[in-house]
Amino acid sequence: MPDPAVPPTPPVPLTALLAREDLGLRQLAGPPAEDVVLHWVHTSEMADPYPYLLGGELLLSAGVHIPEAAGPGSSYFDDYVSRIVAAGGAALGFGVAPVHDTVPQALVTACTAHGLPLLEVPPRTTFSGVARAVWQLMARARLAELRHVTEAQQSLATAASRPDPVPSVLRQLAQRLGGWAVLYGPEGTEIAGAGREPGAEARGALTRLGEVVRPGDGPGERPAPASATDSVAGLHLAAYGLGAGHGFVLGVAASQRTPGDHTVASVAAVLLSLLTGEQQSGTGAARSSALVRMLLGVPPEEVASLLGDGPWVVVRARPDGDGTPDPVAASALGAALGSALVDPAGDVVRVLVPADRAPADPLPGWTLGVSTAVEPEDWPTADTQAARALARARATRAPLLRHGARPTLADLVPPGEAAAHARALLAPVTAHPALTETLRTWLSLHGSWDRTAVALSVHRNTVRQRIARCAALLATDLDDPDVRMELWFALRHV
Repeated sequence: MPDPAVPPTPPVPLTALLAREDLGLRQLAGPPAEDVVLHWVHTSEMADPYPYLLGGELLLSAGVHIPEAAGPGSSYFDDYVSRIVAAGGAALGFGVAPVHDTVPQALVTACTAHGLPLLEVPPRTTFSGVARAVWQLMARARLAELRHVTEAQQSLATAASRPDPVPSVLRQLAQRLGGWAVLYGPEGTEIAGAGREPGAEARGALTRLGEVVRPGDGPGERPAPASATDSVAGLHLAAYGLGAGHGFVLGVAASQRTPGDHTVASVAAVLLSLLTGEQQSGTGAARSSALVRMLLGVPPEEVASLLGDGPWVVVRARPDGDGTPDPVAASALGAALGSALVDPAGDVVRVLVPADRAPADPLPGWTLGVSTAVEPEDWPTADTQAARALARARATRAPLLRHGARPTLADLVPPGEAAAHARALLAPVTAHPALTETLRTWLSLHGSWDRTAVALSVHRNTVRQRIARCAALLATDLDDPDVRMELWFALRHV
């Protein structure tokens, strides 16, 4: 019998369909319903339904195709059932109305002989009602699968953010799958494991299965598959090659495999790829070296070569809504921007990105502020630019804003003279950083109280009070456009 080309939908146990009292279905022949699953429903009155079946169906028929000559001594029913089985049909439902008053006994005998479940569909139950019941059961199974996957993803992401992320992810995966999860190193040795350990036979088989997905070292090696499965000693085994390309493998052994388990294990494999790849790669070692050198007092420009080619931009990102980005979301953002130099700090994620990879388009789910391209010695300045761009983006509801870097009239004034003028003009307010930043943001947003409040995460009345205080300290009229222009010029130099 060919493997049924079943759709990517959760199977429906035949027992669940038989349990529907509103349908009144009754099994007359075939194997126990506990061993049968349905993937869809098809109705046909063809004497040979084989060309119209893909496999896994509950085939419904009212027996219109049965010739009058078909009887106990005829081979008609045996041929009919054998063709359904050959096509991969899961079960046959026979309606006893309006053509037949009862299910033909010869059909019952043929289904028993070929091991095909035979269901009696009573007169009050329509075929469309049976199909609808299957779709309803399938929808519930899909919802349960999605809930299972979603809850597992959340728990795995939480585990990955703990101080011992690799053992935590393995423990959570083993708990979710009800089995054993193990991480193999590049040499095939077990690095860490969690859950119920299988017997020696299954354990050895899982180790060998890991070799199937581990990439080869030699030139011209066949690309290794992303995953592989097997069954040994009543256990379902699966191995997943971790994407960092360093030979790490995730192995899973469980007594049963429910819909969604493969997705859950794949999520764990992605997290473990992130957790193992960074420490083992040369790039990760270079970043660690750069960090240590900077902590020991070496200027950023002297270690920047370890991080890659410059110049650089700083990207500040904040997720849409009120949520705080978790480490996994921050890593995903870094991957989208093409940089692993990610710093999740509170409700904002900072990413140091080579200038040639600076985001050109918004990223769904994030609000971005991007600095100008700078050399390593100006990274702190770029961080300030990105912070201001992000605040302005949130206030104006723009998904992405860049710090302006085009030449302006202010560039006509020598920097020293501009800075001296700015210090003298703003001296009354620069002693109060909150006032200075509020004035800067308020002017950049054209005097909008509400937008300034959003950008600074304060109440609009607080903005009004601070601006009034600035006006009093500066002894000037902030409604005058000339005054605003002069203050904006000065604020760019402090």
